Amino acid sequence: MSAKNPKVAVVGATGAVGREMLEVLAQREFPAAEVVPFASSRSAGSKVEFKGAELTVRELKEDSFAGFDLALFSAGGSTSEKFAPLAAKAGCVVVDNSSAWRMDPKCPLVVPEVNPNDLSWHKGIIANPNCSTIQMVVALKPLHDVARIKRIVVSTYQAVSGTGQKAIAELEGQVVRLMNGKEIEPKVYPYQIAFNCLPQIDVFLDNGYTKEEMKMVNETKKIMGDDSIRVTATTVRVPVFYGHSESVNIETEKKLTVEEVRQILASAPGIIVEDFPEKKIYPMAVNAAGQDDVFVGRIREDESIENGINLWVVADNIRKGAATNAVQIGEELLRRNLLRVPS
Repeated sequence: MSAKNPKVAVVGATGAVGREMLEVLAQREFPAAEVVPFASSRSAGSKVEFKGAELTVRELKEDSFAGFDLALFSAGGSTSEKFAPLAAKAGCVVVDNSSAWRMDPKCPLVVPEVNPNDLSWHKGIIANPNCSTIQMVVALKPLHDVARIKRIVVSTYQAVSGTGQKAIAELEGQVVRLMNGKEIEPKVYPYQIAFNCLPQIDVFLDNGYTKEEMKMVNETKKIMGDDSIRVTATTVRVPVFYGHSESVNIETEKKLTVEEVRQILASAPGIIVEDFPEKKIYPMAVNAAGQDDVFVGRIREDESIENGINLWVVADNIRKGAATNAVQIGEELLRRNLLRVPS
């Protein structure tokens, strides 16, 4: 392995996030000696674009990782469960975008702006958090450091791209058919997504919450390093192509004014404050799409409790919520000389 120029594998390179990983690697000029795309046998031989050239997608096999230093995975949980340990065994550090390893106590769950030091104890597999969790904790960690957050109530409005390419095509197709007076047949989602909101993301659990909602609860505590934070979430799929929006209410131990919140967030890494309501300036998904930052606005005190703050948090779920965060983890590993699997 070259500490300065690692060989990088992108697993699931033909999917929405995999393609974005290639784009982000190029845009951020990640110093890779070579980037190789991998996918399942049915996608092997197809082409993906990287730095203006076309790369041929290789079939993912058990022996694919020999000689690689870093693997960015976005190929689903079952693929990660099988191949991530094989990659780590071959000496290749894995950054996995699925939910397979997020709550594994042996695997760091990392957002570089929030808990980069957790990378120091990786054993070869690092989990990339859920997209909706990533943008929320980027916004909340600076406030937690100053005033300690006791409770979080979050409602999300999540774009269809979080489900993948088929969901993007379904929304697009439904809009066209409905605008032309034609009937639709939902396939990706249980109901029509065009011109509709679905208060279900992933399956329902025994406690009445969805799996997506409990991801936000559990991942937030692990990333923030504080199990005492109380978190409750409602996650909703909305007819937006790219960009998750979140209404976040927090209760803090120490009183924070609106101006203090603005100043704290404006000086924090990875955050852009857009909070001029008198000029109708606030974060929107259409503006966040294609961006790597987390946008925060509609900052105001919750007048129903003593130490409450309301925030509106928006980010591109495919970039900061997935691909960009994974590449940033790779950059941080390189910076800290941790791009190796501990023996």
